[in-house]
Amino acid sequence: MRRVCFILRVKPDRLAEYRERHAAVWPEMLAALRDTGWHDYSLFLHDDGLLVGYFLTEDLAASLAGMERTDVNARWQAEMAPFFENLDGRRPDEGFVVLEEIFNLDDQLASSLSAPQPPHTEALND
Repeated sequence: MRRVCFILRVKPDRLAEYRERHAAVWPEMLAALRDTGWHDYSLFLHDDGLLVGYFLTEDLAASLAGMERTDVNARWQAEMAPFFENLDGRRPDEGFVVLEEIFNLDDQLASSLSAPQPPHTEALND
């Protein structure tokens, strides 16, 4: 399962309404996300408008393509587009910037537990 983190920027004068819109997302949109492979999806919003999204998916391209084929996504993206800065005519789901994952605790712990460990040495007393 791939972890995906992305960013967008919400217009400062639209922050309150953006929060309200996400307090009760349309049930049809929730089902579409689930059915197209978006798992453990969360959004985090900073007071300066920085929006960070995170989700798990087997295949990012397939999950995005699956949403592209739904009517509810077209309606949702059209309603959400005015909330964002710097989309340059793109929909929000086309304009988000995916961040490179550079650290994951669970991955490193698993890797370190399966790697050969250096021999244990004790300090010698003089």
